[in-house]
Amino acid sequence: MALSSEEVERYARHLVLREVGGPGQARLKAGRVLVIGAGGLGAPLIQYLAAAGIGTIGIVDDDTVSLSNLQRQVIHGTPDVGRPKVESAADAVGRLNPHVRVEIHPCRLTPENAPALLADYDLVADGSDNFSTRYAVSDACFAGKKPLVTAALGAFDGSLTTIRAHETGPDGRPNPTYRCLFPSPPPPGSVAPCAEAGVLGALAGVMGSLMAMEVIRALAGFGEPLVGRLLMVDARSMRFETLHYAWDPDNPLNGDGVRTGPAAEPAGHPPQPR
Repeated sequence: MALSSEEVERYARHLVLREVGGPGQARLKAGRVLVIGAGGLGAPLIQYLAAAGIGTIGIVDDDTVSLSNLQRQVIHGTPDVGRPKVESAADAVGRLNPHVRVEIHPCRLTPENAPALLADYDLVADGSDNFSTRYAVSDACFAGKKPLVTAALGAFDGSLTTIRAHETGPDGRPNPTYRCLFPSPPPPGSVAPCAEAGVLGALAGVMGSLMAMEVIRALAGFGEPLVGRLLMVDARSMRFETLHYAWDPDNPLNGDGVRTGPAAEPAGHPPQPR
């Protein structure tokens, strides 16, 4: 897709990057990304995707802006309290970059509506705040053969990975699914929600920005994705660590009961989304 003269100026710092350049920026402009959640993770994610020139951003969220959101959900402002988050986020994108098309989906993603929501997008970025949505998203991405960038927040920690379970790795084995990493959600009530446990606001900005970087990298076509790797961030000590995980042939999505090689131990339960 050709860039206008205004877009050439706007994206000048991308265009001089050897790893992006004109072809990479054109791929970003042609890209269609579905963001699940316009909250703590989705807010910085959406902003950086818009700034980068992603052509179309879909936003799925059924919530409204509350005052307690504003400590971390930086795409919304005080005048937006009470508004649907998808509308507030869409307005913010329009102010930031008029070349980006926003498609709002003011609903909660479920196993039933997920296939239709995902169908028209190239990649899905999940920053949802509940386990049922996270598993519905990951299962639907596998069925629809969509790459998935997914992150979660704890009070002072975060995690990020990319799932491309519809593809095979260099060794010929299927790439791991989300259920290879986290086979099942934790029991109800075992993980305190954000309202009880709290969350460091700036950490949401860090993790959402890392999500955006992973999405941009995937669409522009440079670098190495976080497939089979879980990036873990500890905000107390500013420590970044990477856990390697592998395909589990017993997983319910693309397992076949035949183990072709050792798989990493599952990481246990996923961190509480916020």
